[in-house]
Amino acid sequence: MRDDLAASVAAQGDDDRIRAILEQVCQTTGMGFAAVARVTEDRWIACQIIDRIEFGLDPGGELEIKKTLCDDIRRCGEGIYIDHVAMEQDWRTHHVPIFYGFQSYASLPVTLSDGSFYGTLCAIDPHPRSVSGLAVVAAMQDYARAIGLILSAK
Repeated sequence: MRDDLAASVAAQGDDDRIRAILEQVCQTTGMGFAAVARVTEDRWIACQIIDRIEFGLDPGGELEIKKTLCDDIRRCGEGIYIDHVAMEQDWRTHHVPIFYGFQSYASLPVTLSDGSFYGTLCAIDPHPRSVSGLAVVAAMQDYARAIGLILSAK
């Protein structure tokens, strides 16, 4: 059962503009799952999701914060881009990709217009994808900024 915060986060994400941006994320990255998440020190709550890989999460749904890379992004403020988990020394034995079974990952902070951290824009796929190139990174940064502006206006 969702609590007030999870319900509020899902309501914030109920926006056609955010859904359209997540569709663009999937198209740009080639990934089958994209999400905006509200990330706090102890919670990861789905704000809005596009799920073509049957990950099985809905807006308002939660992941255990310590089993996400978004927690690292919350702490460091930097994006993470992984083209092929199995081929990257730093990631092939990391517990998060192993737990969820993804091979590609892109995530970066979503910041509100007042400069505060809201959460992350993230995308995953069970197959390798080229997501660390300059064009994809720049597009993801633009998408995260646009989402931050939409959420700030709510």
